[in-house]
Amino acid sequence: MQVPVTVLNANTKRETGKKAQLGNIVAAKTVADIIRTTLGPKSMLKMLLDPNGGIVLTNDGHAILREIDVSHPAAKSMIQLSRTQDEEVGDGTTSVIILAGELLHLAEPFLEKNLHPTVIVKAYAKALEDAVKIVDEMSFPIDINDRQQMLNVVNSCIATKFTHRFGTLMAELALDAVQTVTQDVGNGLKEIDIKNYAKIEKIPGGTIEDCKVLKGVMFNKDLVVPGRMRRKIANPRILLLDCPLEYKKGENQTNVEITKEEDWAALLKAEEEAIKKMCDEIIAFKPDVVVTEKGLSDLAAHFFTKANISAIRRLRKTDNNRIARACGATIVHRTEEIRESDIGTGAGLFEVIKIGDEFFCCVVDCKEPKACSIVLRGASKDILNEVERNLVDAMGVARNICMDPRLVPGGGACEMAVSRGLMDKASSIQGVEQWPYKAVGSAMEVIPRTLAQNCGINVIRTLTKLRAKHAEQPGCPFGINGDSGEIVDMKALGIWEPLAVKVQTIKTAVDSAKMLLRIDDIVSGMSRKQEASRPKSGAEVEDHDNVDSEQMLPE
Repeated sequence: MQVPVTVLNANTKRETGKKAQLGNIVAAKTVADIIRTTLGPKSMLKMLLDPNGGIVLTNDGHAILREIDVSHPAAKSMIQLSRTQDEEVGDGTTSVIILAGELLHLAEPFLEKNLHPTVIVKAYAKALEDAVKIVDEMSFPIDINDRQQMLNVVNSCIATKFTHRFGTLMAELALDAVQTVTQDVGNGLKEIDIKNYAKIEKIPGGTIEDCKVLKGVMFNKDLVVPGRMRRKIANPRILLLDCPLEYKKGENQTNVEITKEEDWAALLKAEEEAIKKMCDEIIAFKPDVVVTEKGLSDLAAHFFTKANISAIRRLRKTDNNRIARACGATIVHRTEEIRESDIGTGAGLFEVIKIGDEFFCCVVDCKEPKACSIVLRGASKDILNEVERNLVDAMGVARNICMDPRLVPGGGACEMAVSRGLMDKASSIQGVEQWPYKAVGSAMEVIPRTLAQNCGINVIRTLTKLRAKHAEQPGCPFGINGDSGEIVDMKALGIWEPLAVKVQTIKTAVDSAKMLLRIDDIVSGMSRKQEASRPKSGAEVEDHDNVDSEQMLPE
C-alpha cells in the first residue's frame, strides 16, 4: 500500500481548479456590487468609517475602495484596478470595477460547462481588440482652445459628482489649473504635471464660491521675523535656496576643548563671520525675498532685516519647486554660486495674508506661471475632502483631453455601440470562442443598465428601446439621460467623455478579467520567518561594529 505523502504544511489552505475560479468570480462580483450604486448623476453616497474614527463621505469609486479592508486576494486585485485607473486617467474608476465584475460573472456559465479558461481568455482578448477599434471609430476631435467646448466636456464628466450642484465652478477651476501647468516640450508633445505643480490648499471656512485658481503659488508659512520684515512687495526679486543659512553643525556630537577664554570668543566670531559672509553674498544681488528649504539662524535674520529683505525658512521641497516654476527662479545650492539669472523676477506681488488662524505667503500675478495653487474653501473638512477628490478627477479629465483631444459620447451610448458591434461580429467567429466573445458584448451593457437602475426607471423596457435604436443605426450616439432616464441623443445633450478614459476603462477591465480567469490554484498560509527566533533586547545599543549610519534621527 502506498503511503500518503504530505507536501504542504498542515495549516496551509489550498483551493484548486473550478472552486478557486468560482471563488474569484464571487469576490469580484461582491466588490463590483459595493460601488454599483455610485455610477451616474443620480448616484448614492457611501459613508465609511476609517480606523482613526474619521468619516469619509463620497461616491468616488476609488476613494471608497481605498478605505475598504478586504481579505480575499481576488478582491484585492479588483481594488488595484481602480487605483490604476485613477493614476492613469483620473476618471472612470467606478465603471472599470463594474465592467470587470460583469465580465467575470458572464464567464461563470462557460466554466460550469467545462470550457477551458484559456479559450475564454483568448476570446476576451479578441473582443478587446475589436471593442477598442469600435470606440476609435466613434471618436471625433475637439478644439482644445475652445473654452466653452472644454467646459462642457469636463462638466459632463463631473456631473456624477457631489460638486455638480455648484454649477460650472469646478470645471472652470480644473481647466484653469491644467492650462496653467501645461508646458510644450517640443515635437508637438506636452507635459502636464498636475500632481507636482497644481497644489490644492484646503482652508475650512468661507463658501464654495470663494474657491479660485491663483496666478502663482501659495504656501502655509509666515516670515522669519514677522514684525520687522516687509509683508507686501510689488514686483519682488525672489531668491530660492536649498542650503542652511546658519553655521555648519558637526554631523555627530562635536567636542571642542578650549583652554583660553579668548579662544571661545574667536570661535563665536568665526561662526558669526561665516554667516555674515553668506548673507553678504546674498545681499549683493539685492533680492526682496529669500526662501530656503533649511534653517536660517537669528543672526542671518538680523542681517536680512537690516538689508530690508523678507525671509522664509524650512519650506517644503515641492513648494520650492512650484515657486521656481511660477516666478522663473532657479534653486541655488550654495550661496557662492548665485548668479543674476537665478533670481526670479516673474512674480507681480509677494504678500503675506491671514486666512482664519493661519498665515499664508502668496507669490501671485506671475507673468507666465507654469505652476499654480488652487484655494478651496468650504464649510467643513468632509466637504473640502470631497471637493478635492472631485477637482482631482476634473483635472485628470482636462489633462486627458489636452493630451489626446478626442471624445466619445457618454451616457452609456459608447458601451451600447460596442456591445452591438461585438454581437454582430460574433457570428463570423469560428468554433467555441464565439460564446465568450458574445459575452463581452453582453457585459458592455452593464453600464447603461446600471445608469437606468440608479435612475429608478423600468430597466428592461429602457434597455430594449436603447438596443432597438442601436440596431437601427449602428454607432449612433444614443444613450440614457442619467437624470430623467430617457433615451436621448448624447450629442444634442452635450454629454461627452475623453477617448483616453473610455479606452483605458475597457482595456483595464478586460485584462483583469483575463488575469483572474487564469488563476486555478490559491494557496494561503505561507510560512513567515518566525520573529520569535530573534531575541528581543530591551534597548538597542550600538558599539563600534554595528553602527547604523542610515538610521534616521527623530526631528
